[in-house]
Amino acid sequence: MAVSVTGEVSGSARRGRRVILWRHGQTSWNVERRFQGSTDVELTETGVAQARRAARLLAGLKPDAIVASDLRRAAATAAELAALTGLHVVHDEALRETYAGVWQGLTHDEIIARYGEEYAAWKRGEPVRRGGGELETEVADRAAPVVLRHAEKLPEDGTLVVVSHGGTIRTTIGRLLDLDPRSWESLGGLSNCCWSVLGEGARGWRLMEHNAGTLPEPVLGDDD
Repeated sequence: MAVSVTGEVSGSARRGRRVILWRHGQTSWNVERRFQGSTDVELTETGVAQARRAARLLAGLKPDAIVASDLRRAAATAAELAALTGLHVVHDEALRETYAGVWQGLTHDEIIARYGEEYAAWKRGEPVRRGGGELETEVADRAAPVVLRHAEKLPEDGTLVVVSHGGTIRTTIGRLLDLDPRSWESLGGLSNCCWSVLGEGARGWRLMEHNAGTLPEPVLGDDD
């Protein structure tokens, strides 16, 4: 059952535009707890099955548009929804996962062992270029405008599905909700092929659902 932050029942009537931020399916690096970042890793067979299951649920929400990261794990996930809806997927590299330099390809334990202080500072909400890569605010700078641009094209009460990555989705939500970057960590991670829903309200975007779409699953990703 979807977790409704505002207390609204999933599937109930909503007014205004919606943005569904959907994380890609499982990859082998997710299972190994290996930091992916912008590395182009494919879905596992389990990841493809996750995408197909989630796509059936999301198709029932009758989306009007799909935009996705161009990395293969996100593009393949988006393709499952496109196959059911007949919608064209717009791919945008600005929706890629955070580039994390030398962290990419390392396991979680290896990162803790080699870059423990840097990791701890990031978890405290400090601006950290993980592995010499991007700041979280820089990821939001590139990803959030893409989401807003496509959302503005929606019809009244329209729905946009954004297929991206855990870290990029979290920073984008933080930016669209106008949260202080130091508090973005308070948004829990997304499990593979789960999603969050932002609804358009009188004062801007509101978080309607978070980590919705499946039974509880561990969060295996770069932002955990």
